[in-house]
Amino acid sequence: MTDQQRERQEQQPASQSEQLYRALKDGRISRRAFMVRAAALGFSATAINAFLIACGAGNPTATTGTSGATTTTAAGGMTTTAAGGARTTTAAGGATTTAAGGATTRTTTGGAAVPGGATATRPAGAAATATRGGSPTATRVAGGATYTRDNPPAVAAAAQARQYSGQRVTYVGGQVGSDADFDQILTRKFQQDTGIQINLVPGPPSATERYAQYQRFFQGQSADLDAMMLDVIWPGAFAEFLVDLNPKLGSLAQQCYPSIVENNTIDGKLVGMPWFGDFGILYYRTDLLQKYNISAPPRTWQELQQQAQQIQAGEQGANPNFAGFVFQGNAYEGLTCNALEWFASNGAGTFINAGQQNANPQVTINNPQGVAALNLIKGFVGTISPRGVTTFQEDQTAQAFTGGNAAFARNWPYMYAIAGGAESAVRGKFDVTALPAAQGQKNVGTLGGWQLGVSRFSRAQDAAIEFVRYMCSPEVVTWRAVVGSYVPLYPSVSDSPEVQRSQPYLQKLASVERVTRPSRSLGEQYNEGSTRIYQAVNQVLTGGDPAQLLQQADSQLQRLVRRR
Repeated sequence: MTDQQRERQEQQPASQSEQLYRALKDGRISRRAFMVRAAALGFSATAINAFLIACGAGNPTATTGTSGATTTTAAGGMTTTAAGGARTTTAAGGATTTAAGGATTRTTTGGAAVPGGATATRPAGAAATATRGGSPTATRVAGGATYTRDNPPAVAAAAQARQYSGQRVTYVGGQVGSDADFDQILTRKFQQDTGIQINLVPGPPSATERYAQYQRFFQGQSADLDAMMLDVIWPGAFAEFLVDLNPKLGSLAQQCYPSIVENNTIDGKLVGMPWFGDFGILYYRTDLLQKYNISAPPRTWQELQQQAQQIQAGEQGANPNFAGFVFQGNAYEGLTCNALEWFASNGAGTFINAGQQNANPQVTINNPQGVAALNLIKGFVGTISPRGVTTFQEDQTAQAFTGGNAAFARNWPYMYAIAGGAESAVRGKFDVTALPAAQGQKNVGTLGGWQLGVSRFSRAQDAAIEFVRYMCSPEVVTWRAVVGSYVPLYPSVSDSPEVQRSQPYLQKLASVERVTRPSRSLGEQYNEGSTRIYQAVNQVLTGGDPAQLLQQADSQLQRLVRRR
């Protein structure tokens, strides 16, 4: 390596850190997004906290804006905006991608990002920084293939797809980081193997903006959009504008977890092909369980309460800020996800019963089990959970746990990498398990993640479906899980040895039931419906009467169901 090369390499992290700091200070990214991107760049927990303090409390739900943005127009007239001085480049084969400040991250929605709601930007899996940067890490997978970031799987159905060779598919993919990087790698491979040209357009920087962009294209019946990423809560809202994938991809979809297939099936039509997921899990301190002679993590919510009380009582003498249990209690989409887990794991249902093919959804949020579940969690606030937990989102939860200030935490898989970071206070002292459940009830986790869909107005529907087939194939999903730590939605992929080596916690969580939010039942009314839910639950956590508040939420949801 020459002196000039070494100097450039040493200067790059500083440049990236400065860009990331400015983005946080200017409010162009959320605090949560900053934490994840900083962790991916190798920042210590101490440094991350120092940056957050330096920038003030700010708005933890701020979405990425377009200050200093570069606007580019892709083929077909689609306009995309890259924030923070991002540059748009054209890759070999005509794929267009956007890189922003060199930060490595990806966007999922395990509890954020709904139209008009909070936006989360984070990786969805363990060891998220293991192969993101530097030279690629080779991984041998089943069948003897060796995959690296730059060596993705071949297109298994290439012969079938070649009949559409020469057609052009415009695909709205990830915005920055590994989402965009992997899109570029995979689309280049697909083009090489099939001859179908992919115009890769980075999606907007927030899910809210992405939702609005899709709305404009669909309402205008534009043929400029062929394939796109879909948030797990969008199939109900966009179903009428999307192609039914059942005829060509139905058998493939049946290999996925049933709950996500059901979520993506509207009026009998599969409008989104499952791609990668996310779900709520329980983090716990293995060292503290050992210290207080607790043989196993909690299986029920009452056991969680007892263990948290015991550990908190012992730890607060030395650390007055220590909490037994932290979660996302703020009034935002993440609280809808938490509340859904409390309900489903206590036999209280999932807010709305969709019924057979969602033909006659019934609002069920107001029931005795739901009231009891909320009363139980309400009792956590000010006892095993700090009173401020009613303002916590994912970043505050992660700060409390990785800073050594909590025994238990409910969060998404992305926190695994942060908690295992070099300077995390709990590195080597934590593990994960399923969230608790009432006696006789299943362990559940609210499902997040993304699907791929095809526009009904596309002039290249068949070619677009072949592209979706490849992107969502078990081979590509395995590659993304191993190389990028994306959470797979195929049980067979989750159970594969190579994925379990990459994401070791998946094996012990294999039996967790992924529960879905009532987006199918509410359709375009979902955002308002979720707002009614999380506002009611937050009011309970801050002292309200759950029986009265659930009755009000029930009436509000019934009106929305009738309007859908």
